[in-house]
Amino acid sequence: MTTVPTAEPAIFARRESAVRSYCRSFDTVFTRATGATLTDTDGRDYIDFLAGCSSLNYGHNDPDMKAALIEHITRDGITHALDMYTDAKAEFLETFEKLILKPRDMDHRVMMTGPTGTNAVEAALKLARKVTGRQNVIAFTNAFHGMTLGALACTTNPGKRAGAGMPLSDVTHMPYDGAAGEGVDTLPMLEAMLDNPASGIDAPAAFIVELVQGEGGLTAARTEWVQGIARLAKKHGALLIIDDIQAGIGRAGSFFSFDEMGIEPDMVTLAKSLSGFGLPFACVLVRPEHDIWKPAEHNGTFRGNTHAFVTARVALEKFWADDRFKSEIAEKALVLTTALQGIADRIPGAFLKGRGMMQGVDVGSGDLAAAICAEAFRNGLVIETSGAHDQVVKVLAPLTIPMDQFRKGLGIVEAAVQTCTETKIAAE
Repeated sequence: MTTVPTAEPAIFARRESAVRSYCRSFDTVFTRATGATLTDTDGRDYIDFLAGCSSLNYGHNDPDMKAALIEHITRDGITHALDMYTDAKAEFLETFEKLILKPRDMDHRVMMTGPTGTNAVEAALKLARKVTGRQNVIAFTNAFHGMTLGALACTTNPGKRAGAGMPLSDVTHMPYDGAAGEGVDTLPMLEAMLDNPASGIDAPAAFIVELVQGEGGLTAARTEWVQGIARLAKKHGALLIIDDIQAGIGRAGSFFSFDEMGIEPDMVTLAKSLSGFGLPFACVLVRPEHDIWKPAEHNGTFRGNTHAFVTARVALEKFWADDRFKSEIAEKALVLTTALQGIADRIPGAFLKGRGMMQGVDVGSGDLAAAICAEAFRNGLVIETSGAHDQVVKVLAPLTIPMDQFRKGLGIVEAAVQTCTETKIAAE
């Protein structure tokens, strides 16, 4: 008989740092998870529409990944190896090359970084500056790229930037697609600024951009805008870094968010669902001509997670060997769009954001969005907000969620919207 762990909730308030955040919205103690279901100490099940903030695109405890990991551990497979050669690393790289890189004619090298997304962003920024000999980086409004100082300089959220305790420099923020209002193309403005030697913008080492802004409110850049940014980067001798940490690994509809956009990034940062199993794992894909590092010039004790190599390989083989999974994502994305449009129609001024399985509704108010998510949690759904004012109710369900459970979760969101809007109207 399996023993269910117990936990005394008071320990968190007594000993855990005040920096904790998600637990404040979801005030229960979780003990187990499978697929798209979380279970707490009281045995109550919750549908997971957060998925580790897109770290669990394949759901919790995928049985095939779990079996491979258990087998690796049981046979005393390598646990930690710095960046030494291991069988697990070789098998991951061979599978990644075969199923992801070669079908896209990408000749990128794989740079193992520290285990989190911000580690990958730091490495990409350092390399871009080393390659170009420049310091300035072009980032965009409502961007989120990480919490360490270099990545945080590219991030725009004032609350997160305030934690730096020092100036965040060598980054110029420009308006993202749609940031200047509906129908306003920000590309000509950006091009004019870069073309003007007296604009005050230093020649950039790189452009770093999310093609769907995860924490910034789910704004999805148009293909034409993305192609324009790629053109400007090349024109001005800068490298193009696509931050696919949250929007990649199927979340935006395909393995990369830039698939079928007709661009070839100089670098791509990956993390979150790269391991497939929620294990820490991050890397930077680098075009060979830019891979000019000296040995150990950028390193880290945990650059490459051997257990993550095992599960990541299984994830690639299981979900990306053909187009079936991509088709399933498209089917669920259509269901999501339809449901969210119905929800948006209930709220004056509300509108849809995002694409693929990375969509939400901008309800126009952080208070309303928070109330909707809190009501949904009371009814068995874990869901969060995003955006400059936390005004977007954001759906990040596992891509593998069964359709009936997906529809049930969306029904909980719809009911929460109805309850909260009726309460708001009554209060007015």
